[in-house]
Amino acid sequence: MHLVLNSFGASLRQENGLFSVSTAAGKQTIPPREVKSITVSRGARISSDAVLLAIEHEIDVLFVDKLGKPQGRVWSVKYGSVSDIRRAQLEFFYSPRAVEWVKELVVEKINNQVGMLFSLQVDADEVLRRKLAGAINSMEDYKRKVRSLEGETVPDIAPALRGWEGASSRRYFAAVGLCLPERFRFEGRSQHPATDWFNAMLNYGYGMLYGKVEGALIRAGIDPYVGIYHRDDYNRPALVFDVIERFRIWVDYVVIQLCQQEALNEDCFLQEEGRVWLQGLGKRIVIQSVNDYLAEVISFEGLERSRSEHIQRYAHRLAEHFVQQTKGKS
Repeated sequence: MHLVLNSFGASLRQENGLFSVSTAAGKQTIPPREVKSITVSRGARISSDAVLLAIEHEIDVLFVDKLGKPQGRVWSVKYGSVSDIRRAQLEFFYSPRAVEWVKELVVEKINNQVGMLFSLQVDADEVLRRKLAGAINSMEDYKRKVRSLEGETVPDIAPALRGWEGASSRRYFAAVGLCLPERFRFEGRSQHPATDWFNAMLNYGYGMLYGKVEGALIRAGIDPYVGIYHRDDYNRPALVFDVIERFRIWVDYVVIQLCQQEALNEDCFLQEEGRVWLQGLGKRIVIQSVNDYLAEVISFEGLERSRSEHIQRYAHRLAEHFVQQTKGKS
């Protein structure tokens, strides 16, 4: 279970070794063994005893803003700095191997998006299929350009890479918008905040995914603030922005499905002066849908695991990759 405190006045305390949740709807006690993570939004409260109980049971405690984006977290000291991994992480950034890693990261992101457009073609009419095919062809061209890039270090190729990645993403989202019901359509990506329903849902889902990826990196002994592709300025977890690119498509799928099913209505959104946020029921629907999807067991890279477990497994493999590559191993 993912315990989410997102209503004003909600509180979480520890009682007799159990989590005690109090909301306007009543009180509930939950054994720690049933809780995988705790998310606390603005206006909710958590006691220090509840935090310590979470730490004891290795449960992530995440504090998020109204967009669902992580602002802080509490974790066990056992996830502290692992010197050999973090030293290798820094060395890897300046190596030629990082160039290939970043290129493959962007290629995989484009492949995922192309796969999504192919799936959307299935129920499309002939006119829409042609438009989707045009977007796919353009994205495949950008992918070829990414693969052709050469440089000694990541900063050598980063400007061109960002340009082509951005252009490919714009084609992707423009195509996705064509596949949605009228009231869920949008004019490109918008963030901080969104300007439409689709982007409000997507931003919140991505915020949830940021927290899960950051937690996975920390548990693997990796420094989430030392990025390889994204710049590690402004004290942001830059490596989270790198790694999340592999998994964004999972949130895309959930949000697209919710839009196509018209699962949310105007009561699910707060709209002010052209700005749009999820609220109340809208947050609950997106949170439940994303968590259910990430909990689903799938076959990925030869293993049957939940999507959340695949994220953690990738983080551990990335830590091993840093160490092996800096030792000159394949």
